[in-house]
Amino acid sequence: MPQHSFEVLRGESTRFSFTSKVLENTLGDPLEREVLVHVPPGVEGEVPCIIYLAPYTGTGMGRANWRAFDETLPQRFERLIREGKMGPCILVMPDTFTSLGGNQFIDSPVMGNWGTWLAQDLQRELSARYAISGFALVGKSSGGYGALVRGMMDDSWDAVACHSGDCGFNLLYGEAMASCLTRVEQFSGVEGFLAHVKESRSLSHDDFHTLMICAMSASYDPLDKIELPVDSHSCEFIAERWDNWLSWDPLNLIEDYQDLPPTWIDVGDRDQYHIQYGIRLLIARLNELSIPHYHEEFSGTHSGIDNRLDLSIPWLFEKMTSTS
Repeated sequence: MPQHSFEVLRGESTRFSFTSKVLENTLGDPLEREVLVHVPPGVEGEVPCIIYLAPYTGTGMGRANWRAFDETLPQRFERLIREGKMGPCILVMPDTFTSLGGNQFIDSPVMGNWGTWLAQDLQRELSARYAISGFALVGKSSGGYGALVRGMMDDSWDAVACHSGDCGFNLLYGEAMASCLTRVEQFSGVEGFLAHVKESRSLSHDDFHTLMICAMSASYDPLDKIELPVDSHSCEFIAERWDNWLSWDPLNLIEDYQDLPPTWIDVGDRDQYHIQYGIRLLIARLNELSIPHYHEEFSGTHSGIDNRLDLSIPWLFEKMTSTS
């Protein structure tokens, strides 16, 4: 069985919260968000800061929670430093959860301007409290997508690491539209489905995946209300709506945003959401454009891949400190 970490944390964990108007949204989600910061032993003077972005239905702060036969993210940080694989740096785990269950870390009137919040407001708040030499992002799935896209679109990140981040939307989301539409039509549309979710004590497997597609619509194609990019009768794609989604696919974003910081991208060769195929196309395009990056396709799926952080986090630290 996996080894459980009994290591006692030697560093200091601190929580603070701040309110940001850039997070104004139509969902009614709060503008005040809590941020958990872990400072390992040995931090002196200015050091790098690595921000963890959570996957769908997760939040950064949850990575500090105890789990059986596992280690928390702060424990992982301290172990990597103790083993000499990286130097001391600051770990940040923000609360980025939304009432739609997730966050793609892009600006949206429905969800809030999370891209701006990360690149400006959060960095400003952290810099006012800690001596920071630079910022990096790391995340998995939706968090990996956020790290990659923010690396493309912002100029304030010194390095980013994307684990199994959303890519190749035609495969990733396209085949899920029919099952999503079938589910929402049971409640006479998206609004009825969302009312059902709000009133439910627990979510079924179908509810979970349908809510995820609704969250993607709110991110990639924000309208006055959440709408799927398909015809409600035939499930045929509505070109205008689907084109808005595809404009956020890293396969298309890379054509307009090619000034990437040091970038790590990996994915499992048996990803349940078929993300490996989109990543393969993205890597081919990065190579064609001569954009530097690190890529690895490992043996695994979309699940149980936290061990990949043992590789990406020291890599981020090395890239941040070698260029400072």
